[in-house]
Amino acid sequence: MTLYMPLFRSCTTSRTLTQLHAHLIVTSLHKNQLASTKLIESYAQMGLLQSSTLVFHSFPNPDSFMWGVLIKSHVWYGFFQEAISLYHNMLHNLTQISSFIFPSILRACSGFGDLGTGQKVHGRIIKLGFESDPVVQTSLLNVYGETRCLSDACKVFEEMPVRDIVLWSSIISSHVQNGQASEGLELFCEMVVQGIEPDSVIMLSVAEACTELGLSREGKSIHGYVVRREIQGNGLIDNSLIAMYGKCGDLFSAKELFKNVVHPCTSSWTAMITCYNQCGCYKEALDIFVEMLVYNAEPNAVTIMGILCSCARLGWLKGGKSVHGFAIRKVIDPEHDLVGSALIDLYANCGNLRDCHKIFDTTRERKIVSWNMLISGYGREGMAEEALLLFVQMLKKAILPDSFTLASVISACGNVDFPQFGQQMHSCVIKTGVLNEFVHNSLIDMYSKCGFVDSAYMIFEDNQEKSVVTWNSMICGFSQNGNSVEAITLFDQIYSKCLEMDEVTFLSAIQACSNLGYLEKGKWLHHKLIAYGVTKDTYINTALTDMYAKCGDLQMAQRVFDSMLERSVVTWSAMIGGYGMHGRINTSISLFNKMVESRIKPNEITFMNLLSACSHAGYVETGKQYFNSMKKDYGVEHNLEHIVCLVDLLSRAGELNDAYRIVNFMPSVADASIWGALLNGCRIHRRMDMIKNIERDLVNKNMDDTGYYTLLSNVFAEGGDWDEFRKVRLMMKSVGLRKVHAYSTIEIDKRVYGFGANDKSHSKTEEVCRLLENFRSLAQEGARMVDL
Repeated sequence: MTLYMPLFRSCTTSRTLTQLHAHLIVTSLHKNQLASTKLIESYAQMGLLQSSTLVFHSFPNPDSFMWGVLIKSHVWYGFFQEAISLYHNMLHNLTQISSFIFPSILRACSGFGDLGTGQKVHGRIIKLGFESDPVVQTSLLNVYGETRCLSDACKVFEEMPVRDIVLWSSIISSHVQNGQASEGLELFCEMVVQGIEPDSVIMLSVAEACTELGLSREGKSIHGYVVRREIQGNGLIDNSLIAMYGKCGDLFSAKELFKNVVHPCTSSWTAMITCYNQCGCYKEALDIFVEMLVYNAEPNAVTIMGILCSCARLGWLKGGKSVHGFAIRKVIDPEHDLVGSALIDLYANCGNLRDCHKIFDTTRERKIVSWNMLISGYGREGMAEEALLLFVQMLKKAILPDSFTLASVISACGNVDFPQFGQQMHSCVIKTGVLNEFVHNSLIDMYSKCGFVDSAYMIFEDNQEKSVVTWNSMICGFSQNGNSVEAITLFDQIYSKCLEMDEVTFLSAIQACSNLGYLEKGKWLHHKLIAYGVTKDTYINTALTDMYAKCGDLQMAQRVFDSMLERSVVTWSAMIGGYGMHGRINTSISLFNKMVESRIKPNEITFMNLLSACSHAGYVETGKQYFNSMKKDYGVEHNLEHIVCLVDLLSRAGELNDAYRIVNFMPSVADASIWGALLNGCRIHRRMDMIKNIERDLVNKNMDDTGYYTLLSNVFAEGGDWDEFRKVRLMMKSVGLRKVHAYSTIEIDKRVYGFGANDKSHSKTEEVCRLLENFRSLAQEGARMVDL
């Protein structure tokens, strides 16, 4: 039979192998154990696994070696479950098993993720005395490593009396692949101490460990060792080192290493593209992709994913579509198994949700990543309701959400002011235990946007490890909900503890100072920003302009405004509003004209600030002109705030009939601010007749805002009509409304104090009351002197 072995090797096609098989049948040599075993192996090598199985089943009593060849053939093609099934059948038919069986069946267990069967196989190995076989030992390490059972892998490794380079490579790789990169490096150091020379496979794992941990210095040492020892790894080590430098932000070293690669393969080009993306150099990533095509290197699915990521971050929809078309022409991942999520991310980032949904619908296997991209895409585009509906669909498909899903959905709840669903999501987070920093920050943001700032603060306090994003979320939450004093207090905590701060931290604190009129603190923040070298950030300079303007320091606001190289519409609007707030209407109008000349298109806030300025200055005709020009000349739709400004403008000027007509003919129901503007005009011009009409309107409309009734009762009180005053207050009580107490703030010795009517919470209330009483007495004394 040994004479036929060269014939098996010469069979290069299925036809020649079939002819040899026929010859063996004619000569009855097919009954030979070795011949049938060789036929099973040869058919499998040609991809004819069904023919291999038929040969096996036609043999009367296959031995352990033949079973092993068939099991191994199934493992080759990834039929792990079938291989395990064959193993169980073999145990029923054979009593004698060779060690040759076990590496293949252990590989099947790791491939199928069947730890239970792997442990049983391990027990049989010990029972048969094969635990000292080097190949079996390596297979055992691999099965425990790939099924994430590192404790058992370590036990197997520690029990081995002799550990060769392959075993060390297996145990180190297992730790690195299972997220225990630090332990993997410790094992590597132990191996070196024991005098074992590392090979390319181990160096590859060590480089991956440095990448995972972001250890630039250790990574450079590994790079130097590879160069000195001239360890060749077919480009794999170079690619891994490029990835490591990218993760550590060392773009220069990555580029130098890439330049020295003699024949860069697809993986090398892809590693460099990924490196540029990780360092935020998206245009350079696109340039290297073009260079790759010039060198006739064939991109794969991972390359396309990297380039689509570059286009998405740059917002280059046209370029992304070109890459998509290229992938279709080259038939790269036609089922969108890998590229699908990257395409969804591209179209979602560029706001093209229609194409985004098309890709999602055509993706054969919708993984959690694809769902996440689409949900977050809807959230970014302000379509929070659609994001929530998509999340419900995902749950119906029995796909469990991860931390990214939960964070995106929680943020969507905050964007649509849906605290009930947000609270349910919070419960889901607690039940599933998926509570990382990302989810924590989303919960703080959601509760803050929904007005539950106390709940947000509880979550903030419960978080033991607070990042700069966590602090920023809470400061911003306080500021958005009118708790500006608490926001500044939180900022002071960060500063006193020397914790990490970024531009957003200062931005939130500056906005809180604007709300409080806390000029001294705002100046201090500005000084710190200059000291830190943050002087050219458009968002921060806009916030500083707004803060100085609201605090009355228009000269400093103008200086910050003039120092800006780029001014957004928000910057112009803040400056226009600042001058208007302090009665300098002509300067506001002049700034608006300059803004239009600079080809900056005004928005809703710009016109609201202009109309408000006209109202306070009594520029009625000018205000009307701006209101009428909004839609006609600038395409800006009128909203409720603009109508409030117009009603206030007319009411202050005494044109109350026109103002009343606008309120009555509004397409939507007027809110407290509009009625308040009209009532204030009636108070100024003593139009008690119209106040009676407004009172009747409010009663008929069943208003449930305390602002209406509070202002109405105050108007009656000011006019001395106490019966009507009491009637309005009784009406408030009957509908269950309570007056919200107003308060004012004052800055003394670099501290902000809040106070309101009947407020005795301050420690020096008695001294304040005595001082006010003295002022009153002095005023009365002065009045008597005038009378004399």
